[in-house]
Formats: sequence, C-alpha cells, structure tokens
Amino acid sequence: MTARGWFLFSLMGVVWGIPYLMIKVAVDAVSPSTVVFTRCALGAVLLLPFALRQGGLVRTARAHWRPLLAFACTEIIVPWFTLSDAERHLSSSTAGLLIAGVPIVGVVVARFFAGTDRLGPRRAAGLTVGLAGVAVLTAPHLTGGDARSLAEVLLTVVGYATAPLIAARHLKGVSSLQLTAACLTLSTVVYAPAAAVTGPSAMPSAEVLAALAGLGVVCTAIAFVAFLELIKEAGPTRATVITYVNPAVAVAAGAVFLGEPLTPGVVTAFALILAGSVLATAGPAAAGEPRTPDAARTPEALAGAVDESG
Repeated sequence: MTARGWFLFSLMGVVWGIPYLMIKVAVDAVSPSTVVFTRCALGAVLLLPFALRQGGLVRTARAHWRPLLAFACTEIIVPWFTLSDAERHLSSSTAGLLIAGVPIVGVVVARFFAGTDRLGPRRAAGLTVGLAGVAVLTAPHLTGGDARSLAEVLLTVVGYATAPLIAARHLKGVSSLQLTAACLTLSTVVYAPAAAVTGPSAMPSAEVLAALAGLGVVCTAIAFVAFLELIKEAGPTRATVITYVNPAVAVAAGAVFLGEPLTPGVVTAFALILAGSVLATAGPAAAGEPRTPDAARTPEALAGAVDESG
C-alpha cells in the first residue's frame, strides 16, 4: 500500500476500535436509545449534505427502499442498540473482543445463505478455534444480567455479519455515501421518539457529551468517509483487515482509560478469536483449497461492500 493507504488503515484501526470505550462512558449516564439517536443524528447531519450534493438520493431511496431498510436494521438500528444496552453490564474490552467474531459468523452466514464455496478443513478449523476464544471470553459472564448482555452482543454480531451480504447482493449500484447517509437518517427518525422519552433529565457531564460527540463525529461520520477512501486506495479485501486490529485497540483503550483488567483469559481469548478469524476468512488460494465457481463471493469479498463498526 501507499503511505496514504497505511495512514488511512491506521486511522480506521483506531476510530473503529474506540467506539466501545465511548459507548461504555455514555451508557453510564444516558439511555442506550439516546446513545444511538445522538450517534445517528450527528452522522446524518454531517454526511447528508454531501450525499444530497451527489444528486439522486431520493430516487435511489425509492428504488431500493426494501434492501436499504433491511441493511439499516441489520447494520445500525438493531445492532447499535443491543451493543449499547449490553455495555451497561459488560466491559468495553469484552464487547470489543466479541465483535471480533463477526468474520467467523460471516463465514457461516455466507456459507448457508449466500451459496459460497465450501468451508474446507482450514476454515472449519478457524471456526472451531474462534468459537473456543469466544467460549473462553464468555464463560465468566454466563450468569444473571451478563447472560442477557452476551445474547445482545451475539445479536449484534449476527447483524454485522448479515448486513454486508445484503449490500453485496442488493445494493451494489448504490453510492456508499448515499447508502450510509440514508440509513443514518432513517435510524435517527426511528430512535427520535425513544430518545425523547428516555433522555436525561439534566445535562450530562462534559465527559459523557464528549463521548457522544466522538461516537457521532469521529466513529460514524469521519470513519465512514475514511473507510470509503481506504477502499479506493487499498481495495475492499485489504480494507476489511481492520477487523483484526479493532479488538486490540478496544482492549487497550478499556485498560488504559477505564482501568478494565487485562487478564490472561482476555489475552487468550483475543489470540484465539484473531487466529480463528484469519483462518476462517482465508480465501481458497490462501487456504490451499480448490476454487469453486462461487469463489469470487467469499465472505471477505462480500464484506468489502460495507464494514462492520462498533
């Protein structure tokens, strides 16, 4: 990659690794609905003018409203709420590491619903190793409120793994900027009533306001623009490798800023999930497996359409 490509890659590794920290700070003071609404509203306000400037946004929304709605639900409306609600009980490090399982779930979803090439022994081993990492990470939390939070993160992971399939199959001709702006605008409208009802009775602290602003401006608006530029610079497959960097950033941020423990179990889980993701998403050639007619539709190719963010 070029120097510009490496800069964008490093930037994305950070800006999509810190949402978990910011969500954790925000949900200690405001409701999950307020967090999602604020994030979507800020992102929409910043991106919508550029999408309108491209022209044809309304026409595109009318022509593709069904897949746009499905994508918005699986990428933003449901996952951002369940993730925010889960972080009321889970540490930001745990949430970030569990989201690292998205490539693993993506392989399974693509295999059974998108008709991609067979898994093969290497990918099957990757799924096993990755799931072992998830088991190591979640075992201490399988009680009480934590169990519900784990289920919410799992739902988030399934949504993040499914959304790229929708985009790759039904939204190929839609501008990524218009897709993002339309979905953020729709999500803002959806969460406005809940945010109005559950909004804080007093002005949140400066720390919470900064976290909300960071989520909307940095982790949503700027992040999507930077990711689109990274795809142009390095290609979709290389761009999605940030999925392997984000969890490390999430764990480090939680440890440094929130004092979350960096236990041997967390380190082991991270290593297993990372190794499993790399093995499970390896292309046929990289995995030493024969190509099939569907090899071009591997999970990493599908994921190239839209990345999963926290």
